[in-house]
Amino acid sequence: MVATIANAFRIADIRRKLLFTAVLLALYRLGSHIPVPGVNSEAVKQISENLTGNSILGFLNLFSGGGLQRVALMALGIMPYITASIILQLLTVVVPSLEKLQKEGEVGQQRITQYTRYLTVALAAAQAVGYVFLFRSFSNQAGAELIPNFNFPKVFLIVVCLTAGCILLMWMGELITQRGIGNGISLMIFASIASGLPGGIEAWAKNSDQVFKVMMPFIALAVIAAIVFVQEGQRRIPVQYAKRVIGRRMTQGGQTYLPLRVNMAGVIPVIFAASIMAFPPTVGQLINTPWARDVSTFLSPNGWAYIVGESIMIILFTYFYTAVTFNPVDQADNLKKHGGFIPGVRPGRPTAEFLDRILSRLTFPGALYLATVAALPTILINQTTANFYFGGTSLLIVVGVALDTMKQLEAQLMMRNYEGFLK
Repeated sequence: MVATIANAFRIADIRRKLLFTAVLLALYRLGSHIPVPGVNSEAVKQISENLTGNSILGFLNLFSGGGLQRVALMALGIMPYITASIILQLLTVVVPSLEKLQKEGEVGQQRITQYTRYLTVALAAAQAVGYVFLFRSFSNQAGAELIPNFNFPKVFLIVVCLTAGCILLMWMGELITQRGIGNGISLMIFASIASGLPGGIEAWAKNSDQVFKVMMPFIALAVIAAIVFVQEGQRRIPVQYAKRVIGRRMTQGGQTYLPLRVNMAGVIPVIFAASIMAFPPTVGQLINTPWARDVSTFLSPNGWAYIVGESIMIILFTYFYTAVTFNPVDQADNLKKHGGFIPGVRPGRPTAEFLDRILSRLTFPGALYLATVAALPTILINQTTANFYFGGTSLLIVVGVALDTMKQLEAQLMMRNYEGFLK
């Protein structure tokens, strides 16, 4: 891995991409520390304790890299964009016009991306309004007004700043995807979670539960090893290509394979499930009524209801996202057009049914793996008196994004005949 990164910095083009990615991530971290104008900084320090003790807001604060705790410009993080992406992907299944756009290739995808941006603006503005009134309700605990001289112009200013921070973050993520290395949105979440690593290590070191202190590193290493093992696992379907005559030339037939990964959806189902499961408790916190607080407590990230709900959502989203990204019918048609076939399976519809059957069998253990890794650390921690900064969801996202990014870097190096650490 170290040799791969060292080789990458020797190539000017890849070095520029890496530095571009690093600069934008650094700007994102800077924006998570710049306070929103019109907010009392002393009161912000006091409400930080409320966020630390509040499970769902602490969970959302993790995905914003601490920006929510500081009421910073980028306090919303990238979650409104992810939520908008979920809504648009779900709508493409039920809305014929969106489904037609999705099949139009790059032009249709650009239109869907534009709709996602518009929806992100609306969701970010609505979430910013909710957070303003939520933080104002913490003024009693803080002993000072979080927003002095609370009026419409000041609320409007704060909402515009928070929304603009989210839109800026979305734009930076798209720039990283286009001109940098890796998926920009995933790297933003990676940076948010990884920024809390020093605090997590400090909390683990100061924990009074000696059993927890000894076992936690082994649990974390076991989870990371399982993630890497399953993420790299794949079923290779043999594909035979017949000889073809193109013009005056005859192409040589050959044999290759079609790789079907155990977890084709990556970490996307975990991010989707976390976003959906965080929505009801967030609304409960914003409404701030007895029944809403009961909903927030019932769906607390450390509670059994949240664990079960998140596991079910992960399994459903794994099947959904796999079906969106891999279409057996299209794969079978492509093989048939290029003269390829699976030995022992007839081309066309039988090939599509064969691929669909194999994919269903692979997706089920992959979905169970994602749900188990996301829930198991939390279940184990709930059995002790200790707590830890990172849960299974965070580890899945961090390790999954790191693997995907290194694969993209490896692909860049392979074009220049460099040998990396991913075999």
